[in-house]
Amino acid sequence: MSPARGSLAVAAVLAAGFVFGQVSSKPPEPKPFTPGEPVEQPIPFSHKTHMGVGLKCLDCHAIKAPGDFAGFPAETRCMACHAAVKKDSPHIRKVAEARKSGTAIAWKRVYEVKEFVYFSHEVHHRKAGVDCGVCHGKVAERDVLFQEKPLDMYSCMKCHEQYKASNDCQLCHDAQ
Repeated sequence: MSPARGSLAVAAVLAAGFVFGQVSSKPPEPKPFTPGEPVEQPIPFSHKTHMGVGLKCLDCHAIKAPGDFAGFPAETRCMACHAAVKKDSPHIRKVAEARKSGTAIAWKRVYEVKEFVYFSHEVHHRKAGVDCGVCHGKVAERDVLFQEKPLDMYSCMKCHEQYKASNDCQLCHDAQ
């Protein structure tokens, strides 16, 4: 499909939605949410333990420009402490080897928004001051993470209502 026809198709769908009342600034009805299964990582990692010693989310999960993602921790960051702490652990030795070889650890995502949704950690966390736990749950209490909060449109729109943020469609969806 040509870009012009694709844009025309999107415009037609949006227009039909407005005509039939499907597109609104009000949240859609909630869908039942079931928390996900624990996600097994390539190296066991306890957020509870690490946050218990005073680490904060952004100490490990940097938000780099343009701010769309909170990244996974760099192995050099891990080894800043683990060069001395639990350095003989087989898991820490894997992190040290990854750092030495320049190979990133293949951490698995626990939360991921749909490809047609725009989300910015920069805007939500740094600019609006939304705490990580609002979207990610009680990470500081978890040895193993799982998706414990929904990432559906209803949840996002309810949160936007609570924080008095816009629920305009183009804020999260590209209509082009």
